[in-house]
Amino acid sequence: MKLLRLSFLWLSLAVCGRTEVTLAPLFQDHAVLQRDQPVPVWGRAAPGEHVTVAFQGQLVGTTAIADGRWMVYLAALPASAESADLVVTGANVITLHDILVGEVWLASGQSNMEWPLKWAVNGPAEVAAANHPQLRLFSVVHQVASEPAITVKGSWQPCTPESVPMFSAISYFFARDLQKKLGVPVGVIGTYWGGTPIESWTDSVTLRGTKAWPEIEDRWQKSLPGSAEYAARYPALRAAWGVAEEHAIATHTKNPLTWPPPPMGLGTPFQPSGLFNGMIAPLQPYALRGAIWYQGEQNWPRPDAYAELFPTLIRSWRAQWGEGDFPFYFVQIANYVMADDHTGRAWARLRDAQTSALSLPATGMAVAIDIGDPKDIHPRNKQEVGRRLALIAKTQAYGIPGDFQGPTFSFVTGEKSSLRVHFKHASTGLISANRPVQSLEIAGADRIFHPAVGRIERDTLVVSAREVKQPLAVRYAWSNAPVANLFNGAGLPAVPFRSDDW
Repeated sequence: MKLLRLSFLWLSLAVCGRTEVTLAPLFQDHAVLQRDQPVPVWGRAAPGEHVTVAFQGQLVGTTAIADGRWMVYLAALPASAESADLVVTGANVITLHDILVGEVWLASGQSNMEWPLKWAVNGPAEVAAANHPQLRLFSVVHQVASEPAITVKGSWQPCTPESVPMFSAISYFFARDLQKKLGVPVGVIGTYWGGTPIESWTDSVTLRGTKAWPEIEDRWQKSLPGSAEYAARYPALRAAWGVAEEHAIATHTKNPLTWPPPPMGLGTPFQPSGLFNGMIAPLQPYALRGAIWYQGEQNWPRPDAYAELFPTLIRSWRAQWGEGDFPFYFVQIANYVMADDHTGRAWARLRDAQTSALSLPATGMAVAIDIGDPKDIHPRNKQEVGRRLALIAKTQAYGIPGDFQGPTFSFVTGEKSSLRVHFKHASTGLISANRPVQSLEIAGADRIFHPAVGRIERDTLVVSAREVKQPLAVRYAWSNAPVANLFNGAGLPAVPFRSDDW
């Protein structure tokens, strides 16, 4: 009889638990809601339960559908730095405190996006100065899922020296610049995982519809045998590398340990669509202004596939959020000597694949070719990367006049034994930093490239090589770790380019 009573009590509690109204994971204390557009608020409740949401004088209601899902839309809200409560009422009442209205950005990618503020250049000083109550940070806890998840772990935190050390350095610098310029609250949702390929961040239906899918599936199946042993050792390897990295940064020395890539296999971050399911799907359709992205290093051996997968990811995320072509700004991978690439050009081809995504509307690319570390895949100057992303956002998303892009190849014309390169974003003129323009190559009909010299003439570059009498093609910074010293008058680096498609 006692066992029956306990079982009945457990069943009653379980039923009561199911009837409680719950909110999607991003609706927590200290959250930032997106200004100037409808704001979806959603969660779960008992089927047929009436749910209301109250915020800043608005009261909207709905009824949970058969599977318990419910969603309402708050009408567009003006920016507000004055905190307010958001109250959700159903069978129970949920009150969220300290809610602001401003600009919300999603930050995603692999390790260079995940790289924490405390490890950036002057990290300790940056952390100590990071006291910005109008800047809010949400870090999504790593999670892999085989199907789209409903929730994730994480919490909104006002930006303080205590909350920010392990937050994405690039995201922090990007958001800090925006908040200072716009004068409104800014929220950043950080969802990233080091060493991960783009296919992990793409939903299954979209991924399986790409031309790249058969090769991805074949590679995945071949990786499964033997993956469990490394997966078991990985946490200890990653922890040891982290300790060594902390010591190397503190002592200004090189980490003697090789960075251990995440393991492959089911339940690991290499699982196709696993990170989309676990770390992107639960966030949709939280109202955003846009997204920033830094990823690509893990896909370097397959640049042609990336040229399809990257714009596909952008289009699919936009469709899933249902906000139209929201801004999507990304970082072109930096200069790095890749020992495994014997051609010396695979990273150049990956950069080219990234650049091709600029054909999509509302995209922008921050170039990092001049500020990387050829010996370190994780360059520490995250301040400048964040600043360049913020420049793009300020001009493109917010209409603030200014330069946001370095010289970008437009077209080339032949002039006797030389080629004249014409650029966009060069109206302020071209500048060669410290020495003549480096990393130029030119080729004729034989398609053999030779080192070349360049002469700046206002906003054009005249390129020639003694060995090439009738040049047909020119390239700039077309290698894994070139010396890139061509800029415009605003001090922004030229985008690496090639005029050929060989």
